[in-house]
Amino acid sequence: MVLLAHSFFLRRDAKQLERLKPYPPLTTLLAAAMLREAGHPVDLFDATFHDDTSAFAMMLDGLAPSVLLMIEDNFNFLTKMCTELRREDALAMIAAARQRGWRVAVNSPDAMDHPQLYLDAGACAVLTGEGEFSANALVQALQQGDSLVQVPGLILENLQRTPAQLSRADLDALPLPAWDLIDAEAYREAWVSAHGYLSWNVAASRGCPYSCNWCAKPTFGRRYSQRSPASVAEELRRLKAEVAPDHIWFADDIFGMTAEWIGEFAHEIRRQEAVIPFTIQSRVNLITEPVARELRAAGAREVWLGVESGSQRVLDAMDKGSHVDTARVATRNLKRAGIRACWFLQLGYPPEDWDDIVLTRDLVREERPEEIGVSVAYRARRQSGALRHPGADLPRRYSLQLLIAIHPRGTLVPAERPGRLFSRGAPCIGT
Repeated sequence: MVLLAHSFFLRRDAKQLERLKPYPPLTTLLAAAMLREAGHPVDLFDATFHDDTSAFAMMLDGLAPSVLLMIEDNFNFLTKMCTELRREDALAMIAAARQRGWRVAVNSPDAMDHPQLYLDAGACAVLTGEGEFSANALVQALQQGDSLVQVPGLILENLQRTPAQLSRADLDALPLPAWDLIDAEAYREAWVSAHGYLSWNVAASRGCPYSCNWCAKPTFGRRYSQRSPASVAEELRRLKAEVAPDHIWFADDIFGMTAEWIGEFAHEIRRQEAVIPFTIQSRVNLITEPVARELRAAGAREVWLGVESGSQRVLDAMDKGSHVDTARVATRNLKRAGIRACWFLQLGYPPEDWDDIVLTRDLVREERPEEIGVSVAYRARRQSGALRHPGADLPRRYSLQLLIAIHPRGTLVPAERPGRLFSRGAPCIGT
């Protein structure tokens, strides 16, 4: 038997507990489904609603030692933003398993950045990149007592790297996530109690081909792979029958990419009677008026756009490849189609100055997005052996820059803790 697990304990993240929008561990469930399809019995420890790692230790005590795969959900942005508490929990889970005789491998952005920490905790290997594609070969080698040196995509003892991971498989050939391994009703109860509906996560693609210079792509990189519209529609049809969510969050970095794909998706969704209201992320240059209409026909209710700034020189400094006027057009196209237009903004990105911030304020005032997510550029520390964060080269003076939150009504206020999503009518505060 192969046990899969992840280390996100909702109660250990005060901000996410307050927000209360938990999603199932999509990558973990995909890995479980792939292993099951390869003939391995599987089980899952879903940490989400447990208090702490003691629940994991109790589960281990009831199982015969075998193989544990700690595979974090690489589709969830919270995984990329690994907190110290989450790292502590992951390391504690690895250590608990090793103490009980389990053989352990781990896959996460943090483990790829700091493999020695995880190897020292007791992992025999770190699976790099999209670790689910190496999982079966790893499990077979462990169960047969073979050397791991020939298993692709691993970091082993003494930081030895095995041959590069195999090319990404045809995404349509992958099984659907193993939804049966989680308690769907626990997710429903959390969502309905806090928001009145259940949202579920789906991924239609992997990667992003654009080259914004601040963006970290630790798992999927710039290679963009996409499922067929029919495959995605089939997953939504199955979800309607088996889970019955009220809303879908597409976890793609960029959903759809082309007008042709989105048009075919809208057709398949209707043909398969699989319409479920959904939210996506996209780029301003992709939201033409026909695309907005097709998205609405497919069920889109909300689209998040990486607008980033109202200053063209800041966008150019980011290598964003977009124009301020294009953000205006995309926002208006979405609104005409009856879709909520929401923006991601960044503040403090060099060479931004007060005049650039005013341009962003004015853009918000004029276009009035429904919601805004604010990020602040910062200089990240570089640790020995770690991958560099894209912000590592920012001048130190920007790490001390006044943080500003922008309210849709146009008010600029200092923010001691930026980053909260806030909507029209919310208090003018940054938290």
